[in-house]
Amino acid sequence: MYLNVNILGEFNPLAPVVSVPLFHFRGIAVSNHILMITVATAFLLIFLPIALRRPKLVPGGVYNLIEAICVFLREEVVRPMLGHHTDRYISYLWTLFFFILTLNLFSLVPSEKIIHLVTGKENYFGGAATANIYVTGALAVLTFLLTHISGIRQQGFGHYFANFAPKVPWVLTPFIYTIEIISTFVKPFALAVRLFANMVSGHTLLATMLGLIFIFKNWYVGGASVVMVVALSVMELFVAFLQAYIFTFLSALYIGSAIAPEH
Repeated sequence: MYLNVNILGEFNPLAPVVSVPLFHFRGIAVSNHILMITVATAFLLIFLPIALRRPKLVPGGVYNLIEAICVFLREEVVRPMLGHHTDRYISYLWTLFFFILTLNLFSLVPSEKIIHLVTGKENYFGGAATANIYVTGALAVLTFLLTHISGIRQQGFGHYFANFAPKVPWVLTPFIYTIEIISTFVKPFALAVRLFANMVSGHTLLATMLGLIFIFKNWYVGGASVVMVVALSVMELFVAFLQAYIFTFLSALYIGSAIAPEH
């Protein structure tokens, strides 16, 4: 076994999660993450209508899978928190779940490596868009805006802010309101960072395990690395679903607490 110092110096485990500009469109830099968002959006707009175009009494295949996920999210996740308001917000929450899930799953496909094998040219047509804090932050801001707009719409501006904090002795009211205001901005921050951090850590770990093969160039290290990469890939597949679920669950929780503060 020997250590290749030159490769070690060039090896960057963060490469799979770095945003790389691909080209400019009317002065706007289009990165690999923007490309992945565009591809995921186009995929959902095309795939879902095709998969669900023919409703069946006894669904099967992809139709059955999508329907099972939608029913579970609506009845087991959203309805307990939103009650009779569920149908008003379920479209947003379904969209949020499938969008995040698609980005997470697409990030597991080494598209840039596949293109490199076919063309022999280095490229950056791939990447983990949910490992970009700007992407997860934008999704969190959408939930933040919808949460408070819904709360004001449901309760009225004055009543909403009157119920912004729990009832406490008047001496503690300024302190409690300050804490609640801070927590209002901490919640979307936590949403964004949780998804971002999990995606970054997972892909960085996968890249590190693969990098060991090229650094040590040893059969034992290579074999162990391959086993670890397979195991981690299975775990990342689970994490892709889990993080989409957590983001959707917390979004429903925040919206529910805004429109029905007694819950």
